Amino acid sequence: MTLTDPAPATRTADRVTDRTSARAFVDTHVVPYADVYDRAGRVPEDLLQRVAEAGLWAPFLPPGSGGAGMDLVTLGEVHEEVGRGCSSLRSLLTVHTMVSWTVQRWGTPAQRERWTTLLGSGQVLGAFCLSEPGAGSDTSGITTTAAESGGGWVLNGVKTWTTGGQRADLFLVFARTAASIGAFLVPREAPGVRVRPIHDMLGTRASMLAEISFDDVVLGPDALLGPSGFTAGMVLTGTLDLGRYSVAAGSLGILQACLEASSGYAARRRVGGSALRELPLIQAKLSDMVTDARAARLLVAEAGRLKDAGESATLMATWVAKYFASTAAVRHAAEAVQIHGANGCSPDYPVARLYRDAKVMEIIEGSNEIQRITIAGQAEREKTT
Repeated sequence: MTLTDPAPATRTADRVTDRTSARAFVDTHVVPYADVYDRAGRVPEDLLQRVAEAGLWAPFLPPGSGGAGMDLVTLGEVHEEVGRGCSSLRSLLTVHTMVSWTVQRWGTPAQRERWTTLLGSGQVLGAFCLSEPGAGSDTSGITTTAAESGGGWVLNGVKTWTTGGQRADLFLVFARTAASIGAFLVPREAPGVRVRPIHDMLGTRASMLAEISFDDVVLGPDALLGPSGFTAGMVLTGTLDLGRYSVAAGSLGILQACLEASSGYAARRRVGGSALRELPLIQAKLSDMVTDARAARLLVAEAGRLKDAGESATLMATWVAKYFASTAAVRHAAEAVQIHGANGCSPDYPVARLYRDAKVMEIIEGSNEIQRITIAGQAEREKTT
């Protein structure tokens, strides 16, 4: 099986508008090839184009900006379905969502006019640059700098673990300015931007990770997104919250994929003349998968509902959804491998990939240790107010 999705002559322009159409898209164009993408370490251009044709890159944008005005509850359902098929592709959607949302929400009229239609259509793909070799999601550790010069900016520093960095056309870069932390829109072709691919990661191997170096990159004044001192508070918090929401939905997708793979395997596999699914211990594992998948789905939906309503409680709801869904995905991916036995450790079954991908979910967009501290702290504040 090759990296190219077959039968381009039969391609249709059906748009993804809800969970049902997303599931159909994923089952046709993603699920049969996800292990191939994982081994190749990239998602092929043909699939990226299909994603654009389906309107999946930024469907939450207004119709006039290349989107469909999709609500965030539905976006979560779509990202769950994509995560069920391939966490690497869902990761690409996540970071592109973060860039597109940030430009639409906090960009100037000129920035929105320049970028949103290109981002919404997938003609320009975005990547999110926050983590550095010496600092993960800790903004206090950022060493990348943006110095004012000649009315514009000069950017210097290194960002790493950049999802989609090998392919992205536009980088949303967080850098330290004289006043605070600034967010900058940096085109890939800007002189001084260098991209170094990162290969052989534990999971999401096809998400085209890269290290991005900025060596005296000269930017115009229009590169700054939002007021400088405003970034660390509003822009960064809001953008990370949206990314965390997508990861929560994607973690749920992994869990659902584990359930479907395990249920199918247990029905086919026979032990001592009986189907594996008839064993009480296997039934218990499948029952726990079903229960946690339903619980995670409710948590993700609640976070999305609060986002659509514009309620600040969505931050806490998203932390809880991401923490619960990612830990459940890891737990049940391990059980899925166990159900498959030695087959679960082979490249011939998807559960090995799901197991590796699930572990990544406990780390990205805020590690689960940070999530637990944050959730506990917020609960304490709510108790005392």
